Amino acid sequence: MLGFLAYGAFAPVEQPELEVIHRAPSATRRRDVPPLLFVHGAYGGAWCWDEHFLPWFAAHGFDAYALSLRGHGVSHGRERLHQSSIRDYVADLRHVVAGMETPPVLIGHSMGGMVVQKYLEQFRASAAVLMASVPPGGLGNSVMRLTTADPLLLAQLSMVQGGARDLVDKDNAGRGILSEDLDPKLRIAYGARMQSESHRALMDMTFMDLPRRWRMHLPPMLVLGASQDSLFSIDEVKRTARTYRADLQIYPEMAHAMMLESGWPLPAREIRDWVLARRHELMAG
Repeated sequence: MLGFLAYGAFAPVEQPELEVIHRAPSATRRRDVPPLLFVHGAYGGAWCWDEHFLPWFAAHGFDAYALSLRGHGVSHGRERLHQSSIRDYVADLRHVVAGMETPPVLIGHSMGGMVVQKYLEQFRASAAVLMASVPPGGLGNSVMRLTTADPLLLAQLSMVQGGARDLVDKDNAGRGILSEDLDPKLRIAYGARMQSESHRALMDMTFMDLPRRWRMHLPPMLVLGASQDSLFSIDEVKRTARTYRADLQIYPEMAHAMMLESGWPLPAREIRDWVLARRHELMAG
């Protein structure tokens, strides 16, 4: 799962062109809520949000955006992917936020949740949602747990990370990330879209650049977890919520990639209702 590089200084690179998918409200736009900006996790891209979440939120009056971080999706920077740091990903997020008229609610899944946490060390947001997020303590516990409890999943992730996609068990693509009750054809299709992740970013999330709570500008925050998540335990999700004094919701029948699960409307409705309940506070901030 984790590839290791020497952690040294890299020359700054020009801001790459980033893929941003925008789904505008299909009917009446809600003027009383901020836009939503979704940040994908490791091995993913903006596409994972466009399967269900972006059109659903647009249908409910929200301006919904998702970006592909550099080297992901159709964003530029694939040739330098493995040198990309979490701070580079924060710079990508900042670049997109700076181009928006209204500060958005930031919604990060897995690695995207870590990017949002690191973003809040430097910048303010109207609100934040962490979905099955890398916890503030990093990936160390997850790697150790997978090594003993689910070495097959760790091996599958390692093959994706190493570019050996031909060796990945297609019948079990997405195993441990998606629930077994998901249509097998969808599980295979989603697994086929996974790509390698930055070695350096994985190191950052393990021990090199973890969140510093004392530096963060904490907005209203919601933490969502899944009891069938093979990567992050319920205890880790609860600790994340306690660390940030966040609202918490855990779904008992869902796995890691909540936005692609058959039960995806549950977290979607949770986010919608949570934002609407705080809309005056969010717009005032």
